[in-house]
Amino acid sequence: MASSASTSKVKRSVEKNVETRRGSTTTTRIVFVLALYATCSWLDAIKDRWYVFEPTKLHQLAQSAIANAAHENDTTGMIQHIVANLTAKYSSSVISLNTDSSEWMFNNHGGAMGAMYIIHASITEYLIIYGTPLGTEGHTGLHPADDYFNILVGEEWAFSPGQFEMERYPAGSVHHLPRGTTKQYKMHKGCFALEYARGWIPLMLPFGFADSFTSTLDLPTLYRTTRITAREMIKNLLIGKI
Repeated sequence: MASSASTSKVKRSVEKNVETRRGSTTTTRIVFVLALYATCSWLDAIKDRWYVFEPTKLHQLAQSAIANAAHENDTTGMIQHIVANLTAKYSSSVISLNTDSSEWMFNNHGGAMGAMYIIHASITEYLIIYGTPLGTEGHTGLHPADDYFNILVGEEWAFSPGQFEMERYPAGSVHHLPRGTTKQYKMHKGCFALEYARGWIPLMLPFGFADSFTSTLDLPTLYRTTRITAREMIKNLLIGKI
């Protein structure tokens, strides 16, 4: 009898300790999640201080590139104009820009396919030239960033559910996709754009990489994209550009 009571007492003590540890673990997890949420909310509220580019100024630069081009399809001349103006305006101690316009790579995302040249990539901003001479269409993706698509050559169409008429964006116009919104879009043959995104860029990368794993299996392009993106982000972090 005494032995049985002692065993029962020990068992209850062990169960109580297990429950206490479980309760402590649950509390710790809740505190961690709340702290993480508060930190992310705070960072999201102050992210504007790390922006360098201005959407209006970039739109003006895109229009200037079009105006100074040798002809309406002079994409090479437009890109040279854009890069030259950016490097003249922004000091290398403030922001790192990739001036090697030979670093083009395929980009598959949301069912669409084109090629891109990364001019700038940091934690809160990216600036690229994106387009295709063949034409393409797909899903814009759902992003934690505002996206500004400045059409340089050709024309883009877009559509949101519930619309019965398409949106048209000819050369010289800008298509703004607000954070957290989605559309279907189509770039016609020979369409190229200066694309600027501001927000949490790393959270956009899975959308840009997903088709490489689920469809194209183009691992060399995936490696090239990852390497150049990481290189540019690290170069910017080293000079304090987040």
